[in-house]
Amino acid sequence: MSSTTSTTKQKTVSREELLRRAKEIGELAEKYAMQTDEDRRLPEEVIQKLKESNFHLLHRPKAYGGQDLDFETFGDIIRTVAYHSVSAAWATYFVIIHETWPSFIPKDARDAMFNSNELMADVFAPVGKVEDADDGKGYLVSGQWNFCSGVLWSDWIALGAFHKMRDGDKPELSLFIVRKEDIEVVDNWDTMGLRGTGSNAVKLDRNYVAPEYVFPLGRVVEGATAPDGNYEEDYLLFNVPYIAYFLSGFSQILVGGLKRLVDEFVERTQNRVRVYNNNSQEKDNSSAQRTLGEIKMEYNTLEKIADDYLVRMQGYAEKGVRVLEEEERQELFAMRGYVAKHAPLIATRLLTVLGGNALYRESGAERFVRDLIAVSCHPTHLYEDAMVGYGKTIVGQDGHPMW
Repeated sequence: MSSTTSTTKQKTVSREELLRRAKEIGELAEKYAMQTDEDRRLPEEVIQKLKESNFHLLHRPKAYGGQDLDFETFGDIIRTVAYHSVSAAWATYFVIIHETWPSFIPKDARDAMFNSNELMADVFAPVGKVEDADDGKGYLVSGQWNFCSGVLWSDWIALGAFHKMRDGDKPELSLFIVRKEDIEVVDNWDTMGLRGTGSNAVKLDRNYVAPEYVFPLGRVVEGATAPDGNYEEDYLLFNVPYIAYFLSGFSQILVGGLKRLVDEFVERTQNRVRVYNNNSQEKDNSSAQRTLGEIKMEYNTLEKIADDYLVRMQGYAEKGVRVLEEEERQELFAMRGYVAKHAPLIATRLLTVLGGNALYRESGAERFVRDLIAVSCHPTHLYEDAMVGYGKTIVGQDGHPMW
């Protein structure tokens, strides 16, 4: 195992402590929910709390401060934050997973990134234009990338593009890593939901990127690890299918946020009086009881799918599975797509049966619904694509080329 230059190994933190920190982040973010919606970004106090949690270290290699974080706890951290703030859960999820891709670049660059202790952001979308630089080594990268979640509090940004690398024989998907100080942040994040993520666009024009600052995502999908040797053989992310891992948190966000609405509906049903129905108790109403039963079963289904996804990830890690069979890869896509479709549908139904008071912004219910709809729009779990891809593999054809 190669040594690092300055990072001290992180002491293993218990599950209980990690979930306590997650709850603190979520509750703090919820306190500022109205302000966050107006500002289109999480307040600095929440980001500082997130940094202090050291969640960004959790899935790093242990040599750089990481620890053996099981996937169940990983998912529960995200769900715990999402129960209070979907935007904060999005940020929490991303600070964890974005600190994994430096593990797949050469040692000098990963040392520089990890030892800086600065947060990282990325956009996988391959919309950039790349030219070979005249020095015969690096690359010139141009373009504008929307949806750069975390850009407002990160200093390293990785941006996607297809390009024929100097040591390759065809164009391949890679992420080109730049410093935020060298790019332009385009203030265009004004959306229906997830407003707190501040996911503005980034723009650059022929920025130079040295070859050691290129994350070879396409090669990692095919099973590659560190380019200069597997310096930590038991590293979690060298022993799972990387894309399946990277996308595993979206379902956890949806389940965590939806649980908040379900719990609120149960509480309101127990205490609600129907003034237009002879002041009857809602909990005694058979239609309300049926709605409760249906919604709880629908929620339980999504929760079990999200649980199963993480169980599978843990199994891959234990067996060292880096590349999946085509049908299983697409089944995971379908699992994400199923949760992404049905969580906002259940949430919308809940909003309509919670009563008129739920429409007030201060109630929070309408914000959770907006946020869950926004989460479901991410291209990595679009329901139609997911089901087509899964169906194709069931009959022996190739599924979606990426997800």
